[in-house]
Amino acid sequence: MSERISGRIVTPDGVVEGALHLDGDRIGSVEPGPAADRWVLPGFVDIHNHGGGGFTFTTGDAAQARQAAAFHLRHGTTTMLASLVSSPFELMRDAVLAYAPLVAEGVLAGVHFEGPYLSHARCGAQNPAFLRDPSLDELTEILKLADGALRMVTIAPERAGAMDAIRLLVEHGTVAAVGHTDGSYAEVMAAVEAGATVGTHLFNGMRPVHHREPGPIVALLDSPTVVCELVADGVHLHDGTLAYVAHSAGTARSALITDAMTAAGMPDGEYDLGGLTVTVADRVARLAGGSIAGSTLTMDAAVRQALGAGLSITDVAAMAATTPARAIGLADDLGALRPGLRADLVELDAEVRVVRVMKSGEWI
Repeated sequence: MSERISGRIVTPDGVVEGALHLDGDRIGSVEPGPAADRWVLPGFVDIHNHGGGGFTFTTGDAAQARQAAAFHLRHGTTTMLASLVSSPFELMRDAVLAYAPLVAEGVLAGVHFEGPYLSHARCGAQNPAFLRDPSLDELTEILKLADGALRMVTIAPERAGAMDAIRLLVEHGTVAAVGHTDGSYAEVMAAVEAGATVGTHLFNGMRPVHHREPGPIVALLDSPTVVCELVADGVHLHDGTLAYVAHSAGTARSALITDAMTAAGMPDGEYDLGGLTVTVADRVARLAGGSIAGSTLTMDAAVRQALGAGLSITDVAAMAATTPARAIGLADDLGALRPGLRADLVELDAEVRVVRVMKSGEWI
């Protein structure tokens, strides 16, 4: 007999009080009926994550990556990309080779390169020593080595060669994202026209909005094909900004991310991010110069933050799972509680704290 999970089941069509029935590692049905005092949400999908629990994705170390993924899985993230920061080509190549087996195993959903093809003016916590123009030779070699494991690359569209790089990525089925950019509205719109479909942590690491030069933020918000990443930690974005994007772009184009680094779930102190020293104080990670350096967020905390910003649980479930799954091409397999999709789910108590997590029909 298939397992029955009782509670307030958050489906794409709304909340169903009743039970979710499994069919092997898939969702069989969702049926109304008596319900436990629990929320049941789709497993979270984090498409921008540098590490956590004292472990990092940024060094290309497979053992570290496995531990970082396990840490976030305990917080409800059943699907995640391993995000690297700007690095020398050799590290990019080694990381893809080291993480490809973890992708094949299902520990990771793929690799995300946040850099090195980013703007010096908007580099944030990226190491400026490694920033450079997009290289088709580098990308061609990495795409070949990755054999499908490279899911996303963030590029500043004003850099020389950016449009060709975006087109190359898209031709190979890899998501091109726009971020860490000082580009103009026109340059970012050209990147979208070339095939870019994600805005990397919207507002952060971007030229601010001006009514006479709208810049990247307005271009990305106003592009129907673009999913906008949002770091919902109350530090990167004001809750009003978070709610504004969800209302204006819609939840189908708004994805919650952690942008977490090693220090997520760890005590305050000093940590490394791509060769730069990061100080964490009262959960906030910063470089010595004051730039925010990733976050100490987990997806369950991002969900609580978004609910606190006044968004509905149905909208938040879409932003934490359904939309990011679609952004990286996985919506046909996971990201929502509907029959036929993979049985990835998070059970939460009345305070929206994780009770237990299921991945592929198995409680972890």
